[in-house]
Amino acid sequence: MTARAAETPAPGTPVAKAAASATGAGPGRGAEPESSPPNPERTGDGTGTGPRALLARLNTPAVRTRLGTLAGVVILAVLLWRLGTGVFVDGLRRIDGPSLLVALGIGLVTTVFSAWRWALVARGLRIRLPLAPAVADYYRALFLNAALPGGVLGDVHRAVRHGQSTGDLGRGVRSVVLERMAGQLALFVAGAVMLLTLPSPVRDDLRQTAAPVGLAVLGACAVVLALRMNRPRPSRRGRALRSALAEAREGLLSRRNGPGVLVSSVVVLAGYLAMFVLAARVAGVGATVTELLPLAVLALLAMSLPLNVGGWGPREGVAAWAFGAAGLGAGRGLTVAVVYGVLSLAASLPGVLVLVARWYAGLRAGRRTGAATTAPPAPVPASHAQDAPDRAPLAPDYASLPPLEVSIEKYAPKESTRLARSSLPFSAEPSEGRPMTPESV
Repeated sequence: MTARAAETPAPGTPVAKAAASATGAGPGRGAEPESSPPNPERTGDGTGTGPRALLARLNTPAVRTRLGTLAGVVILAVLLWRLGTGVFVDGLRRIDGPSLLVALGIGLVTTVFSAWRWALVARGLRIRLPLAPAVADYYRALFLNAALPGGVLGDVHRAVRHGQSTGDLGRGVRSVVLERMAGQLALFVAGAVMLLTLPSPVRDDLRQTAAPVGLAVLGACAVVLALRMNRPRPSRRGRALRSALAEAREGLLSRRNGPGVLVSSVVVLAGYLAMFVLAARVAGVGATVTELLPLAVLALLAMSLPLNVGGWGPREGVAAWAFGAAGLGAGRGLTVAVVYGVLSLAASLPGVLVLVARWYAGLRAGRRTGAATTAPPAPVPASHAQDAPDRAPLAPDYASLPPLEVSIEKYAPKESTRLARSSLPFSAEPSEGRPMTPESV
């Protein structure tokens, strides 16, 4: 029995396969067929290389960021090819010390009011955010937006860090989203008014399309509202949308936060427009402020598109087109956009100090924590031990206690044991009154 079991070939070996073929045990005669590897060429499902899988791979934040960065690079390359590198060099050459100081001042005003708006929105969501940390975090986010691709990674970092510090990641992220939404709404409303009233290359087209677009938006809102009201039971998406609208109303439109959010948004938008006018003056554009404001609005609206490299790309393209359409020259518009980008980067440079200070503080905290974990615990005085009865009692120091004298007779050493102990080598007791020598053992 044992010999037969030892001689039986293991399944899966060539010998076993040959035996199976010899006995006729194949896939059609009771033997289990070998599992075939999955075919990666399948289409139509979400696991192969079908359209759904391709769309799922493309619809990821990393891919969208890379595509936006690629689009910004392409726009800049086209501008360099059509207008040359002299426009960029001319814009950089015109920037001087006083213009940088003015840009730092404008950046300080806009950053403080933006941080105040963020604190107001966070308070509406029942999150405590002091103004000083908000200003520091906002400076850091502005620098990261200007230094990293995409133009929004600083705001993402600010949202995640604020949510983690408050213990509620969802509310922290929503506070940043609502704050940025307030700024964009102010830009859209003020920009629409300026583009419709002030002379600009798009004023006539906007006046022709403003009324139909407004009616279409109102009709779509009415249809959505009617569908929501006719539903007998709100769905999960409806409840989530209702909760988001309630938070937006409390954070942006409430009686306590509404005036502050409005004032801060107006001041921030005025600062951005002032920065653009300063860039135009540095670039040598002699147009009036009323002529520059619509062009600045168009450039700021282009900056909100997620197709840039640290804010560069669509802003330069739209500025070149708008200045060319206004009769000021496409090259001059590109120079203004370049100067504006450099001044904005200079205005966000205090964010570098915030990054270095936070890094150094974290490094010191880590060293202090490591030293605290390796150091032995300090002894607690007797008075503190009496004041804290809930602590565990300290172990007594047996080395400092005096030796106890055994007075019970049964614990006293016997005479034979005492003599044997005194005759051991290296004993401290002399034997028979003579010094201890090897011969005395």
